[in-house]
Amino acid sequence: MNPEKTIWMDGQFVPWDKAQVHVMTHSLHYGSAVFEGIRSYVTPTGVAIFRLHDHLRRLFDSARIYGLEIDYSLHELRSVCHQLLTVNGLDSAYFRPLVYLGGGQLSPVGDQCKVHVSIAAIRLGAYLGEDGLANGIDVGVSSWQRVAPNTVPTGAKATGNYLTSRLVGREARRHGYAEGLVLSADGLLSEGAAENLFLVRDGVIFTPGDSDSILGGITRHSVIELARAAGLEVRQQSLPREWLYTADEIFLTGTAAEVTPVRSVDRTAVGSGKPGPVTRQLSAQFMGLFSGQTTDSWGWLDHVEVCHDHKIAV
Repeated sequence: MNPEKTIWMDGQFVPWDKAQVHVMTHSLHYGSAVFEGIRSYVTPTGVAIFRLHDHLRRLFDSARIYGLEIDYSLHELRSVCHQLLTVNGLDSAYFRPLVYLGGGQLSPVGDQCKVHVSIAAIRLGAYLGEDGLANGIDVGVSSWQRVAPNTVPTGAKATGNYLTSRLVGREARRHGYAEGLVLSADGLLSEGAAENLFLVRDGVIFTPGDSDSILGGITRHSVIELARAAGLEVRQQSLPREWLYTADEIFLTGTAAEVTPVRSVDRTAVGSGKPGPVTRQLSAQFMGLFSGQTTDSWGWLDHVEVCHDHKIAV
């Protein structure tokens, strides 16, 4: 991660190396924070942030689930994202809004702790590698599982949820895989360590449903909408593990991962071992939103307004 000029924290633009929190910050001890991952792209009509409103809406939803009161409006945080690009001189960027509890109470409840909000923007390439985007990645089913229903809410994008992702990702890399896939507590397919999962069988696209311990990804929703607009059938349902080994195609989606093909699972080739036609079509349609090849019929591109009213704290 290369440092940028500034990070926005609690209403101020703070120099990168001064954007700090205390070691007794509640969220550092208990994982009591929620966050988002958002991308901006260079398009033929200027820089645009992809589905910014939807990402910020999910941030507010996640915060509401955990009782974190955000003192800023969605519109204010949208403006901050626009300003961050300007002040840091960025165009293609990855945003990380974070809502977290500060110090003041050493208790899991943390109701006496102040709620803080920060947003950073950094340069980020292909999360799973440029070669992975083009030719597919090798994945393995993890020995770790997603949490069972009614333990922690997987529909909230909370920092604590990603402890499992760390375990899954480290295990995958020890075994020579680019990423790990996770089963739900009942042994059904759930998602990747930090991505949603899609399978293609006989031209039909399948993806685990919201009740399969997944985070309902915004890129996932986008791909479903693009597929249906192209006349492809999409089914959201519970799926058995063995479908991984009989699928014609498999791909992962996420803000960081975008649309990444899977070429093998547990060293078993998926289809021909190369990205299949449905995966290639949806990847082209998704990236076409930013090249202008795909019409943004949904209003997903939030074109960036150049802002000059930011002030950097010293």
